[in-house]
Amino acid sequence: MRKSNRQQTTPQAAALFSPESVAGQILIVDDHRQARESMADVLRAAGHQVESTASASEALNQLDEESFDCIVTDLQMPGMSGLEFIHHLGRLPHGAQILMVTAHATVASAVDAMRHGAFDYIEKPFDADQLERLVSRAIEHGRQQDASTKLPNFGASGATMIGSSAAMKSLRMQIAQVSRTSETVLIVGESGTGKELVARAIHAASSRSQAPLVSLNCPVLSAQLMESELFGHERGAFTGAEGPRTGRFELADQGTILLDEVTEIDLALQAKLLRVLQEKSFERVGCSVTTYVDVRVLATSNRNLQAEIAAGRFREDLYYRLAVVPLAVPSLRDRRDDIPDLIAHFLLRSAQRLQRNPCELQPGAVELLCECQWPGNVRELENIISRASVLNVGGPITADELRGWLSLHGSTSGARGERSESSANENTAFLGKGMACGLSLETMERKLIEATLERFGGHRAKTAQALGIGLRTLSGKIKEYGYAPRTKVFTKAA
Repeated sequence: MRKSNRQQTTPQAAALFSPESVAGQILIVDDHRQARESMADVLRAAGHQVESTASASEALNQLDEESFDCIVTDLQMPGMSGLEFIHHLGRLPHGAQILMVTAHATVASAVDAMRHGAFDYIEKPFDADQLERLVSRAIEHGRQQDASTKLPNFGASGATMIGSSAAMKSLRMQIAQVSRTSETVLIVGESGTGKELVARAIHAASSRSQAPLVSLNCPVLSAQLMESELFGHERGAFTGAEGPRTGRFELADQGTILLDEVTEIDLALQAKLLRVLQEKSFERVGCSVTTYVDVRVLATSNRNLQAEIAAGRFREDLYYRLAVVPLAVPSLRDRRDDIPDLIAHFLLRSAQRLQRNPCELQPGAVELLCECQWPGNVRELENIISRASVLNVGGPITADELRGWLSLHGSTSGARGERSESSANENTAFLGKGMACGLSLETMERKLIEATLERFGGHRAKTAQALGIGLRTLSGKIKEYGYAPRTKVFTKAA
């Protein structure tokens, strides 16, 4: 971005754009070399600085010499186990967020680790996207805790929610008010507006900030798996239940649970969720013992809930239980004044990931982005800036370079909303000869998504970025289509 464009960024926003707010220092502790190196490769590719050790004792020596934002440790290790390592870390001023890597049969130990200070656990086998997301959440959680001492009454939200428009100021005030309570909050808004970010801000500024924020992405799970994820299950409760599992509500005891896209929960399960909200109790699948929890519930939705209720897809009584305090997250087109600050923020994030200097945008390119409709909201803007940064070969990015991508995704404003012939040809060429003619828009969308997934070997994050849509939106489409791409998993060799 040219100097003249950077001057559009407010001093408050510019102060938040330091590289330290993007990537982190990671320490991986795993005695298995292949698993250790695989995780390190994934996290380095995501822009993190990674060190690794083969034992807990080596890790403790490493912590004497340098600090880390996140420690990823295996549970089963010779000598000092992962659980013993976490207990030991609890007595040290290390300042890192801890993630436990565990097998299915040892989830109970992972829960114990969380009670002794671990941020969360990830269960084998897992894919690269899961690891990247969990590490990013852990780092951001740690920095929110650090920033909360500098931002009283609002936690760390100001450090991650970019924008000083009237809409964002109003949203910040509402978050500050609701954070002081333990009321249930329903966060609504279009896909890509940052509803999950708002939920994390509420938790970080609340009295429960030292307890876990446990989230569940509702669209990606079947009804049976959803019930098990929410409430846990006993061994033998259903086919494949080879051991007991602790559910998300139990993990979030004394803390907060985030039900992301709550409208995707099956109707029968909605009744059980309603009981938890009313009575603060539930039974694991396959168990008759009632478990009581103290959990604050946050929920998000990108749907028109009144329409969902009218269509019989969502319980009206559950809606009123969730919408004790409703918060609406504004779309990007309703806060265009924030776009220059967001552009500066995403340019610096991309530069840090790519380990190069930030790209520059010509004034005309910034003007074009400020005029767009942004159906994918902030997430789409981030994808466009990331793509431009990756493909930039030197020199400022022009409006013409961006216009084709914006037209392809239907993002231009009314004045520029007509899709150009070249963009239509690009779409047809991508889909392949004969694929576009005579097909419905829904079928074309499906084929485009499937073709892009195949191109990137089933890697959802890369596919979503290439398509200019959010990862959650892509996951919902994959579930809708019943498409199951292959993903790389990380697990110890036998």
